[in-house]
Amino acid sequence: MIRQEEVNSSNLKKLKITKRRAVQISQEDLVRIENLESGPLPLVIRPNVEDIDLEAWTERNLELIERELLTHGAILFRGFAVGSPAAFERFVNRVTPDLVNYVEGSSPRIMVGDKVYTSTEYPAEYFVSMHNELSYAHKWPSKIFFYCQTVAQQGGETPIADSRKVWERIDPEIRRKFQEKGVTYTRNLHGDRGAGLSWQTVFETSDREAVEAYCREGGIEFHWREDGGLTTRQVRPAVIKHPKTGELVWFNQVDQWHPSNLGAELAAALLATTREEDLPVNACFGDGTPLDAAELDHVRNVFRETMVAFPWEQGDVLMLDNTLTAHGRMPFTPPRRVLVAMGGGTVRLSDLAE
Repeated sequence: MIRQEEVNSSNLKKLKITKRRAVQISQEDLVRIENLESGPLPLVIRPNVEDIDLEAWTERNLELIERELLTHGAILFRGFAVGSPAAFERFVNRVTPDLVNYVEGSSPRIMVGDKVYTSTEYPAEYFVSMHNELSYAHKWPSKIFFYCQTVAQQGGETPIADSRKVWERIDPEIRRKFQEKGVTYTRNLHGDRGAGLSWQTVFETSDREAVEAYCREGGIEFHWREDGGLTTRQVRPAVIKHPKTGELVWFNQVDQWHPSNLGAELAAALLATTREEDLPVNACFGDGTPLDAAELDHVRNVFRETMVAFPWEQGDVLMLDNTLTAHGRMPFTPPRRVLVAMGGGTVRLSDLAE
């Protein structure tokens, strides 16, 4: 995480509608579909007349939504008067009834409904770096949904980036190394108190046998420590093919897990008092060799060059293809409340084409 002043605000693209295109659907007079000035991410769907129920419209246009999401990677539903978390939950369940819990998550969250959470509880002054949700896991939700309940006084955007473009713009030599070696993710989860998250929070259970079963299923090495904590280690690819389109995407959280994400000064201070193997989270190449901080900075710069950030409006709903599109969070002045839900079918590493 980096502080607000370190975020290059010139990379933010403001939400400016400049182009419309007709969509041949039976209810084409009810909505309008538009693009951003910066390109096709996100696609914006607005009501063309008052009092359109988003849940009902969605039910009649699921094929359209799926097709456009697969093309653009992100759809912003704006102006539909989604007035409560309950309304958001009903919409999400209309799109996909198979919501999932945030098991193995790396961000502190609060559950506010049935599989509906706050987007993150990281302090407001920090930038949450770009990532695809649960990209370090052996399975992840194909879709992720955000709902703006309360707009921040300032900032607080949820920037998004096309993971296909990120892959294309990363230096070919860096891409080659990550594609060949993959990534090792290591976590030290405390059992009651300490830095980072507890294993009970991450796995949403206090049952050690359930945690062990999950780890075995996911090919995760695990070790229970004498202090009641848990150490896990897993090797994952850094680049995958989208399960439906076959397109290559940059799909990992290596730059977020590595200590360099804290910034050089803070990382040095942390490592002066904590052994690297004892950090709450850490990452290296899949073969155990260390990562290069300069190469990770290059990855972060590519994300900043490709990300699109637009101001939230109250009632906005943003739907992402979680494999095609990365997201983050800009620093903000409270209050701000954005909720998140995940589902749309589970993507498993074991099912992806080589």
